[in-house]
Amino acid sequence: MEFVHKSVLFDEAIKALDLNENKIIVDGTAGGGGHSGEIAKRAKRVISIDQDPDAIAVLNERLGDKENVTIVHDNYSNIKNIISNLNIEKIDGLLLDLGVSSFQLDTAERGFSFHKDAPLDMRMSKSGLSAYDVVNNYDERQLADIIYRYGEEKFSRRIASQIVKTRGEKPIETTLELSELVKKCIPQKTVKKGSHPAKRVFQAIRIEVNGELAILEGALNDFFDVLKPGGHLAVISFHSLEDRIVKNTFASLAKGCVCPKDFPVCVCGKKPRGKIITRKAVVPEDAEIEANKRSKSSKLRVIEKL
Repeated sequence: MEFVHKSVLFDEAIKALDLNENKIIVDGTAGGGGHSGEIAKRAKRVISIDQDPDAIAVLNERLGDKENVTIVHDNYSNIKNIISNLNIEKIDGLLLDLGVSSFQLDTAERGFSFHKDAPLDMRMSKSGLSAYDVVNNYDERQLADIIYRYGEEKFSRRIASQIVKTRGEKPIETTLELSELVKKCIPQKTVKKGSHPAKRVFQAIRIEVNGELAILEGALNDFFDVLKPGGHLAVISFHSLEDRIVKNTFASLAKGCVCPKDFPVCVCGKKPRGKIITRKAVVPEDAEIEANKRSKSSKLRVIEKL
C-alpha cells in the first residue's frame, strides 16, 4: 500500500517539539509516518496514533520494527485513555496535523475527492456515519446549516434545496454526482480562480462525517492536561474554522488574571497555564507552496505548558 502524504511545515513542526533523546512524544495524526519517523530519530519514544486503518497498516510496515515507536489505532480525542493504557502519566510533546491526508484525497474509493468518481464515503475511520448518509438522510435545514457553518458557503440554502430535490428522484450515490450538482448551484463568476465550486461543500460534509470540529476543542484541552511542564503542543490546521479553535483555545490557556481592569490588585488568583510560542501562526514559505499546493492554507501554532 502506497500511503503518500507530503507533511506540510515539516521542519517547523519538528523544531517546535524541541526534541531530545529523553522525551516521549505523541503524534496524534500519524498518517503515513512522516513526522513520526523523524521524531523517532530524535526522541526517546513516539506514540503514533491514527484512526484510519489504512494508515495503521502503513505505519506498521514503515515503523513497526522500531523499538521506540508505539502504533495505536484510535482517535486522538481519546488521548488520556491511550497514554493511561500505555502506563504513561505525562508526555513531553504532542503534534497534531489536522485535515485530510494526500493519500485519502488521492485514493478515489475513499470518497473524499470532488475530482474523482467514487461512492460517497469520506470516513477517516472507515466506519460509522458516511457522506452518503449525510447527503441522503439529513433534512434540508440540517444540510444548509452544515454547508454554511462548516463550509462557509453562502449558497448553502440553494445547494441544500437542490440536494433534497435531486435525491427525491434517486439517491445521490457518488462524489461526481454531488460535485456536478453543486457546480450547477454556484455562479461561476463567484468561484475563485484555480478553485473548485464544490470544495467548500465537500469540506463541510467531511467535517460533519468525522466530527472534526466537535472533538477538536475538547481534545486540545486534554492534550494540554497530559503534557509535562515545559512540554510543547504543536497543531497544524488547514482552514479558518480549525485555526480559530486552536487560536482561541491557546489564548484561553495562556490567559492569566481576569479581574476588571480598574482593580488595583488581582483578587482572582488566576494564573496562565501556558505560554504561546507562536505569537503569529507559522505559514509555509513560497517554495513549499510551489512544491505542494495543498500546503497553501496551512498554519502552525505552538503552546508551551508552564
